Amino acid sequence: MAYMCWGENMDKKILSQIMELKTKPLAELKAKYKELFPEDNTSSNNKMFLWRKIAYRIQELAFGGLPKEAQDRIQELIQKYDPINNKSLRPNPANNLFKENLARDRRLPIPGTIITKKYKGVTIEVKVLDKGFEYKNKIYRSLSAVAKEITGDHWNGYLFFNL
Repeated sequence: MAYMCWGENMDKKILSQIMELKTKPLAELKAKYKELFPEDNTSSNNKMFLWRKIAYRIQELAFGGLPKEAQDRIQELIQKYDPINNKSLRPNPANNLFKENLARDRRLPIPGTIITKKYKGVTIEVKVLDKGFEYKNKIYRSLSAVAKEITGDHWNGYLFFNL
């Protein structure tokens, strides 16, 4: 089974088409996205996201998508190694095994995760703990408390950190 890559094997016409899209305005990217993904009505205004999705789809149409075995393997690895996006690894209040974590919000990543945010040109890093958050070697009970420490104003922590 052959896999295509960005090397010599890629058709130059496809490559030039993809690179040309990179310079297109947002409206044209949205139109192309709608053409290639008619069932998906994205409201994204992120040019890089749209360009990457379109580029992948163009290659997929030209060369074929990932084989089923590769897709299955990717899903298996996500289930096993991606605790951030794998909600099944997060505490579930309906499951009696996690009674001690009933108050834990399921929007939070698992303990040990570092939440990052750019604020006024500074990268902020907050570590998620079992109970609370660590910011600049100080423990806070909530993300809102961390956001208030950073901004001086009251913020909803989930909104401030885009969770």
